[in-house]
Amino acid sequence: MSGLERVIVEADGGSRGNPGPASYGALVRDAASGDVLAEDGTPIGIATNNVAEYSGLIAGLRLAAEVAPGAAIEVRMDSKLVVEQMSGRWQVKHPGMKPLFAEARLLAPEGTTYVWVPREQNKHADRLANEALDGIRHGATITSRSEDESSLIASVESVKGEVPARGWGAPGAATTLILLRHGVTPHTAEKRFSGGLASANPPLSDDGRAQIRAAAEWLLPIKDRIAGIVSSPVRRTRESAEIAAGVLGKEVAEEHGFAEMEFGEWDGLTFAEVGERFPGELERWLGSLDEAPRGGESLRAAEKRVLAGLDRVLDRFHGQTVLVVSHVTPIKALVARALESELDAVYRMELAPASISVITFYDDGNDGSTRGSLRLFNALPPSRDPILTVSTW
Repeated sequence: MSGLERVIVEADGGSRGNPGPASYGALVRDAASGDVLAEDGTPIGIATNNVAEYSGLIAGLRLAAEVAPGAAIEVRMDSKLVVEQMSGRWQVKHPGMKPLFAEARLLAPEGTTYVWVPREQNKHADRLANEALDGIRHGATITSRSEDESSLIASVESVKGEVPARGWGAPGAATTLILLRHGVTPHTAEKRFSGGLASANPPLSDDGRAQIRAAAEWLLPIKDRIAGIVSSPVRRTRESAEIAAGVLGKEVAEEHGFAEMEFGEWDGLTFAEVGERFPGELERWLGSLDEAPRGGESLRAAEKRVLAGLDRVLDRFHGQTVLVVSHVTPIKALVARALESELDAVYRMELAPASISVITFYDDGNDGSTRGSLRLFNALPPSRDPILTVSTW
């Protein structure tokens, strides 16, 4: 984010048990306006309060570097230990703290200042940490974006029909997919597995409907560029697509290939419940491309179905722009396809509900192949309330 001279990082962390289940919260504010530019609430497993607090500081410094590179930073925390150690007034004696201290020092620009504040003045960061521990949120969200760097409109409008195929040969037509993840459902806040057509199919919550409406209104300036809406047939995505269609005045078509992966007997359960009922199966599934939940689908099988759906959409909307309403797994698989990366890249992506990503696929020669270009990822409307940006399966 350009043009910012000074930002404020607020950070906190805590452990229920010390050591015990721990998390951190961090946010970045524009010092001039007070607007929140980015925030993060993430669990870190079993840790002490001090480790969680340093983790919050590190997360806040990373966010500041992302949204306000070059800006002066003031850090505000209610941890006397972290503030005094980072200010150089107290020594770091505990061996476990030294690596965290060193990482924070490397991330902090020269001139960074540290201010101790009472706990009641650090409530936002504390809330983020508690939401992470309660399973309400996980990961970072950019809540305010500069028009020139992250505008959805600019990302779509920058595609000018035809471009050379990899710099040689005949021009290739550009087909742009605006990927919209569905809004939150009752399962989202509880971090329950929600699969595709064979799932319990929870509806959108009131918050989810509001999220989708805000995203669709963000698209209004370019609605004439959008040739149509393609939706997964799953209830929460179909509801999201109908809301978007009402705002944009478009027709909705279904594409079964873009349904969420099937979680079988895990559907509707939390991670903890799956671990209790199916000992060992969750561990084998996490990080695996070929392991499937009992009665469900593997990630590799879901990818095959998604890419078949992509081929159909590229044929139908060749050379046009289309809004695709889908789920976490299909959108991540499409991003991995566009980047020509290995499928396990999906484990390193965060995707908020009702977020928007933009991919353009270009014809690449005469053999029917295409190449992808990721233009925007996990973007939220500037008006989006950050408390609704929970990311989960």
